Amino acid sequence: MQSLSNPALSVPDQSAGVWPTKRRSILDWLVNETRNERFIDNILVQMCSKLREEGVPVARATMHFRTHHPQWLGARILWSTGMAEAKIATFGYGIESTPQFLKSPVNEIFSGATEVRQNLEGMREGDGHYEFYDELRHEGLTEYVAWPMEHTFDKRHIVTFSSDRPGGFSGDHIAFLQDLLPALTLVTEIRLKNILARTLLQTYVGPHASEQILAGATTRGSGTTVGAAILICDLRDFTTISDHWPRDNVIELLNDYFDAMSEPIEKHGGEILKFMGDGMLAIFPLSDPKACSNLLAAIQEAAVAMAALNERNERDGREVLRYGIGVHVGDVMYGNIGSRRRLDFTVIGPAVNVASRLESLTKEIKRPVLFSKAFVDMAECKTGMDSLGSFPLRGLGEPVDVFAFPLRQA
Repeated sequence: MQSLSNPALSVPDQSAGVWPTKRRSILDWLVNETRNERFIDNILVQMCSKLREEGVPVARATMHFRTHHPQWLGARILWSTGMAEAKIATFGYGIESTPQFLKSPVNEIFSGATEVRQNLEGMREGDGHYEFYDELRHEGLTEYVAWPMEHTFDKRHIVTFSSDRPGGFSGDHIAFLQDLLPALTLVTEIRLKNILARTLLQTYVGPHASEQILAGATTRGSGTTVGAAILICDLRDFTTISDHWPRDNVIELLNDYFDAMSEPIEKHGGEILKFMGDGMLAIFPLSDPKACSNLLAAIQEAAVAMAALNERNERDGREVLRYGIGVHVGDVMYGNIGSRRRLDFTVIGPAVNVASRLESLTKEIKRPVLFSKAFVDMAECKTGMDSLGSFPLRGLGEPVDVFAFPLRQA
């Protein structure tokens, strides 16, 4: 490898005994040979193995990242000797205020420290140090060091190394590891941004649409025709609720409702394409031969979850929530629609319109879930349904035969 143009990656040797050739070999690998490795945890495992091969006594290493995830504040990647794969643990929001986190070296780094280093040999429990150090000492480790990895826009993450060598790390070992930090920081930032992009897209447009977008489906009008069972759900009397309840209560109520509805849909292979105020659009692609039966199972589980939610709402003096669901099946155009600069990855087509009209019809018929004959025929569930007759649907030419769960199931 030629000399690196980035001065941060070409720290000169601080002594002739710091194995410059070995260090350059690992730097070479980090900068040039990890480009096809997508996952940070694999890079950590390979790097630690290479360090041990080169005589740096790393026996345990971790990386701590803060993420933009709707459920998790951050994640820790852990490797120790003998592990072929790293362990990944996620941490929820609020952990940063727990005693376990506040009394930890990781908190020191997140709070601004540029290094935390502790020799573990000769320590005794109860000496006033972090309890975490006792855990490391019981694992046979002799020294711990943590440094920040400074990503762009002041995003601070952490890498730690622990030694199992008597006496801990030597000065040369520490210099060796510090020289890797700039390259490791760049390598991890690239992977973390890829993860964040994927996470954010999955959060806002769903897993399948996110894969399409990441694969390059970003041109207006790009898309494909897919067969799908379509589910449109809407909350009843939401305008009245939002007019009479405090804003925070309304948001909590909506989130609870969407949890009850969404989790069964995702569990059974459905994809939620969008939330529309108090409404929701989801599809079950017919590429899965069980799509229709999966949709039915999702609706039934959602009904159980909504019943449990309404019991809690009644106990807490809140509104009992009612909903309407329309279900149809057919071909839909699945892709990018919108203005030149603002696109929406969604589905459109006559089949979506039928599902929407069936959802509206639930208000008149007073049944919470309505199915088209086309869906019932494909799902082969007609014998378990009530036939409600044919209904003209606004904007559609021919009346649609409508079915519902028997009243005892509704």
